[in-house]
Amino acid sequence: MCRRVPEAFAQVPRTSDDTQVNRPRSPSRLLVSGLTALVLGGAAAACGDDPFQITWISTPDTTVIYSLARPELGLPSAFDFLDRDRFVVEAPGSTDAWDVALDTRDGRLALVPPGALGVVSEARITVIADVSFDDVLEAPADTTLYTATDPVFLALGNVYVVRTRLQSSSFGVCMFYAKLEPLVIDTELESVHFVFDNNPRCEDRNLQPDQERS
Repeated sequence: MCRRVPEAFAQVPRTSDDTQVNRPRSPSRLLVSGLTALVLGGAAAACGDDPFQITWISTPDTTVIYSLARPELGLPSAFDFLDRDRFVVEAPGSTDAWDVALDTRDGRLALVPPGALGVVSEARITVIADVSFDDVLEAPADTTLYTATDPVFLALGNVYVVRTRLQSSSFGVCMFYAKLEPLVIDTELESVHFVFDNNPRCEDRNLQPDQERS
């Protein structure tokens, strides 16, 4: 184109507890976004650039989501990693707009993919135990390690890798990869505060840019 995360909460790279809860994007908006990206890509190619070469700089951020088991309506319980949006699962139109949600199962907080709630989706999740956020450089290639329907219980010191649902992009319709690490698992408030980052490149399992790898 012409962290180990410190245990001290305040030392996380930057926080976004005020992350807005976005409304689901309509198919027409996705189509317009895709067409716009293709037009811009064509313009880049015309001046000699590779339209499919995305400059990627890691930008870890944090957010909070709340368990589906909480009685209040309107709380953001789900997250979309590509657009970095929180979603209210029960809101109209949210059915296929997110990648993972937080739920309470057997008294424990767990991340659940859409399939665990009966939603047809390509989103999957897996856990890598006892590893730091910065040390997870690539999503596992073995698809059998990911679950589409089972809850994945949260624990401090683990990193969770997400393969997103199918989404429209300048490459067409494809999936993306992201990682997250819980910073605070609050069983009383039934919430989780986590740090995350995502790869903006279609179907690329790298979870840290090559130039940032040690």
